[in-house]
Amino acid sequence: MPGTHNGTRAVALVGPAGAGKTSLAEALLFASGTIDRQGSTGNGTSIGDSSPEARARGGSTELNLLHFDYLGEHFALIDVPGATGFAADGARALAVADLAIVVVDADPARAPLAAPALRMLDELGVPHLLFVNRIDQARGQIRALLEALQPMSVSPLIARQIPIREGEKVTGFVDVALERAFHYVAGRPSERIDIPAEVAGREAEERTHLLEHLADHDDALLEQLLNEETPEAARVFGDLARETGENMAVPVLFGSATNGFGVRRLLKALRHECPEAARTAERLGVEAPSLYAFKISHGGTAGRLLYGRALGGSIAEGSELRQGHGQRLGAIFSLQGDKLQKAGTARDGDVVAVAKMDEFKAGEWLSQGPLPPAIDVPLPALNCSLAIEPADRKDDVKLSGALARLVEEDPTLRLEHDEASHEMRLSGVNDEQLQTALARLKRRYGVGVNSRAPSIGYRESIRKPVTQRGRHKKQSGGHGQFGDVIIEVRPLGRGDGIVFEEKIHGGAIPRQWIPAVEQGVRDACQKGPLGFPVVDVAVTLVDGSYHSVDSSELAFRTAGRIAMAEALAAASPNLLEPMQRVMVVAPGNASSRVSSTVAGRRGQMLGMGPRDGWDGWDRVDALIPEAELAGLEAELRSLSQGLATYEAAYDHLAELNGPLAEKVVKQRSPEPA
Repeated sequence: MPGTHNGTRAVALVGPAGAGKTSLAEALLFASGTIDRQGSTGNGTSIGDSSPEARARGGSTELNLLHFDYLGEHFALIDVPGATGFAADGARALAVADLAIVVVDADPARAPLAAPALRMLDELGVPHLLFVNRIDQARGQIRALLEALQPMSVSPLIARQIPIREGEKVTGFVDVALERAFHYVAGRPSERIDIPAEVAGREAEERTHLLEHLADHDDALLEQLLNEETPEAARVFGDLARETGENMAVPVLFGSATNGFGVRRLLKALRHECPEAARTAERLGVEAPSLYAFKISHGGTAGRLLYGRALGGSIAEGSELRQGHGQRLGAIFSLQGDKLQKAGTARDGDVVAVAKMDEFKAGEWLSQGPLPPAIDVPLPALNCSLAIEPADRKDDVKLSGALARLVEEDPTLRLEHDEASHEMRLSGVNDEQLQTALARLKRRYGVGVNSRAPSIGYRESIRKPVTQRGRHKKQSGGHGQFGDVIIEVRPLGRGDGIVFEEKIHGGAIPRQWIPAVEQGVRDACQKGPLGFPVVDVAVTLVDGSYHSVDSSELAFRTAGRIAMAEALAAASPNLLEPMQRVMVVAPGNASSRVSSTVAGRRGQMLGMGPRDGWDGWDRVDALIPEAELAGLEAELRSLSQGLATYEAAYDHLAELNGPLAEKVVKQRSPEPA
């Protein structure tokens, strides 16, 4: 790699889906001279988003890792997907970045879409700046955009630039820190011009605001301002870099990734104001050369790869790791999209891929010294599931292995086997993510699957007590079978389960066969008269009889099952459906629509109030039947510009009656063989 290496600085691109993050990555590579032609995500020629799934979707479905040099400085780019179902793929990488660029649309109405990214950066403590993309298409005022964004940011947003307009179109900008004006030229560096008279007043106002903010944390600068002295540029830029790195300010720049507008100015800001890797190592408690594993990949010809970032110094291939799993570092590769190049050493700050590290998982540190503290990365709730099975039964074993690899790659995919329904379930953030995973499964591993909505965990119980006799008598030559029991059955409270007790007197049933009766009772509870597992029933064995020759454990188990099955049918069985306690968070202007959605899904509102720490957002708590959660995530996104999310957890079983219950019982599928 060309240039003098003084430590690679890692820059993450984050923001809402469709804001142009991957296009900006392409523009940065082109403007820095790394590539000789700027590709396009629209026509599938970009270095990032190269997978068939991303190309088909027209947006990022996985992390893009790139690098470039600019004026002797080396940078790694971490392009994090913005869509809800894929954003977590880059969450761990984001945590170890030196700086994040939050890419937002120039439309003030779309400003709320940046809220999740800004909040995550504040939680992780990652320094960041804003890049307002597609400025050439802006129709609203940049000031209005910043006013809309400010409530979402803990740190103040500081305008580094103001637009120059010709009519309604933005054609250039004034750099407030430099006090210089530039005119955009498509595909080439902007041309310096005199500051137009019509923006001179606004420029002076914004510069004063910038300097006053910097002076809040710089006494020498404050004294200069009070004495009406002009501060030197070095002090201004030094304060900007310091306050950005310490999360005391969020600079705002703008441009157009597609046309290259403002991209070179962004590169210069990165060169001067992006914190160095050593600062991030200090923030994360790294004391020795270490590598943080933020992702596992199985997609390429190199086999299983660990993607990670080196901090605390360089770490070479074959280095002995004194901590962790006690092995040596495997082959090291640099990354440029889906292209790998042998590197041999992960230099301080580098983002690399490492082969043959099968013992390590994403989220772990590899170190030559003390292990740095674990990094807690918030991940979204998993609210979408599919029941899946191989389209061809002979692929059963192959499917399990392939799914295990996909789950290892994505921290928000989970595979589990539901014992009650005998289903293999793949869970994720939303349906879009799951469908992409199944497409990837077919492409990479050649395994097709059939998928459907998972079975709902319906249960049944009883409404009234009954007493029932169960008698099993069979004679077929030699020893026969004989078991005779009398049980009392009564309903219990929700959540009490199946309770068995006995009150046998006078040896009516020998004690060694009472456990068999209990097992028979529980056998009958696995599928009640409505076709579902039985819960919340108390059973008391009160009497019975036996035969000295023909009675046996099997006979009394069968008698217990017969008695229980007949008792359940006579005890007024009723259907129970699982209820989920749901917490929805959404912008305040969507709360009334969220409430209507809850009501439309047979939900019960429990409360509504402000979301803690999120200005202009609400939290809605409700109880919603599990059967009504299908499609909820997509509906919430559609009514909130894609911002509303929810978390759900099982709460209790509730009685279901009337036509809905009849429909469920009628549609009850046969038990799997």
